[in-house]
Amino acid sequence: MPIIDRRTALALVVVLLLACGGSSSGPQTGEELAADFGCLACHTGENTSIAPTWNGLFGSTVELDDGSTVVADEEYIRRSIVDPHAQIVAGYRATMPQFSLTDDEVDLLVQYIQGLGG
Repeated sequence: MPIIDRRTALALVVVLLLACGGSSSGPQTGEELAADFGCLACHTGENTSIAPTWNGLFGSTVELDDGSTVVADEEYIRRSIVDPHAQIVAGYRATMPQFSLTDDEVDLLVQYIQGLGG
């Protein structure tokens, strides 16, 4: 059985990781994360019948389905990501799936949405 040297073994490991999508860095931005999780399919550049847009959301006043309002600050956005059915925006149904995200991933998404202005 042939024996391979360390350099060849390391090269094979790198090739296998890249072929399997095993990049250790993962998404580097909230936008990349939103794209990877499919968020941008529903949260488009404009309000749709499926989901409200994130453009201009941060800092705005959001009307909820129970008639109350809330300011779309970091806390609201974080809660909406972690527990999407806790506060439903008026005119929408509770259709957003719940994801298992790390705190860092939620932070990236909140920063991304914040960066889309208000």
